[in-house]
Amino acid sequence: MQVSLVSSNGLERRLEVTVPGELVTSRVDQRLKDLARTARLKGFRPGKVPLAVVRKQYGGQVHSEAVSDLMQKSFAEAVTQERLRPAGDPRIEPLQMAPGEELRYAAVFEVLPEISLKPLSELTVNRPTAQVTDADIDAMIESMRKQKPVFTAVERAAADTDRVTIAFEGRIDGELFPGGKGEELPVVLGAGAILQELDSALHGMQVGESKQVPARFPDDYAAKSVAGKDAMFSITVKHVEAQSLTKLDEAFVRGFGLAEGGLEEFRTQVRATMEQEVADTTQQRVREQLLELLHKANPLELPKVLVDEQVRDLQVQVLRRMGVQKVEQLPPREPYEEAARKRVALGLIIGEVVRANGLKVDRSRVERRLHAAAAAHPDPEGMRRQYLQSREAMGQLESAALEDQALDWVLSQVKVTDVPGSFSDLTGFGRPKEVNS
Repeated sequence: MQVSLVSSNGLERRLEVTVPGELVTSRVDQRLKDLARTARLKGFRPGKVPLAVVRKQYGGQVHSEAVSDLMQKSFAEAVTQERLRPAGDPRIEPLQMAPGEELRYAAVFEVLPEISLKPLSELTVNRPTAQVTDADIDAMIESMRKQKPVFTAVERAAADTDRVTIAFEGRIDGELFPGGKGEELPVVLGAGAILQELDSALHGMQVGESKQVPARFPDDYAAKSVAGKDAMFSITVKHVEAQSLTKLDEAFVRGFGLAEGGLEEFRTQVRATMEQEVADTTQQRVREQLLELLHKANPLELPKVLVDEQVRDLQVQVLRRMGVQKVEQLPPREPYEEAARKRVALGLIIGEVVRANGLKVDRSRVERRLHAAAAAHPDPEGMRRQYLQSREAMGQLESAALEDQALDWVLSQVKVTDVPGSFSDLTGFGRPKEVNS
């Protein structure tokens, strides 16, 4: 076999490969002999078909199959001989494939870039730290109490945070619209669960009081049939209930699944959960920094074939989240290009960290990831079996575990500066949520 590297432009390579005609003929003849043993042709007993007849009947097909196999094998040998690392499958350009002649073809493909990582000791990661204090636990428990409020009937005008039960009827252009009528609708004032005009009108109303309230449905309202339309509502208040915090007692902690140990054990469990959140958030923040640092410190020329694959994956993921099952037309490429390029670059960089340091998959990490994935499913054991039976699914878990190992190794090499903060600083707990205008 003869191999020549004809051209090299950026990451693209063009190899021309020549396979001797004698080898091609030998492979074709052997395939024909094998076929003659099993061929069934009219007028001949099984296994007794003359080779000449088999060649005449199947020669063209067998030659094509032999050439295809020889190209696959010779291409693999050629890239090994030239010490090339293809980034994807080659584009084959036939040069000579006639029966009885030598096989010549050109293979055009991209190779993976050479990677020389910047010294990790020059990189610095800021690692946030936080301690869970008694005050943090008190605030968390107070928040949990607010999740399960107590409502008590009152004889006064409705106010903010009250639960008001109403009967209502809504009409658009004088016609009752679907879902526009109800007799016992509970509404917590100020919670944003109903149209703002109705919420505002209910403030100050008392049991038995009725009103006519004009309101407009937002243009982006979920029910498209009424979105952007003006309506007139008739509302009548049937009950007004004041909201208060539930008592912090044994019944309260049982409501969160704690059967024994009382309030003290409840606080212990809350602390453990908060400390785990601190650990998880810290790990995620450090991971994000490491990936960003590696990406910026190691600019790479990227194979177009790998970027194209990532762009398509991102496009399909978006369609799947939108509920599209059959992909007939992909969304525009541009919004996904940057993210795809970053994914490819980081994949190559992490791969180089793994290769250069001889990292092997830690099976205990894979097991932990498998356990977590299965535990999140209603049928954990069934989901675990599905993972174990799927080579692709297990491969994804192994890749994720190996990436974690690589980032842990990187973290051990970079400079780490601890940045003290509070539980609220780290997790955002207690901060008001941003409202998009």
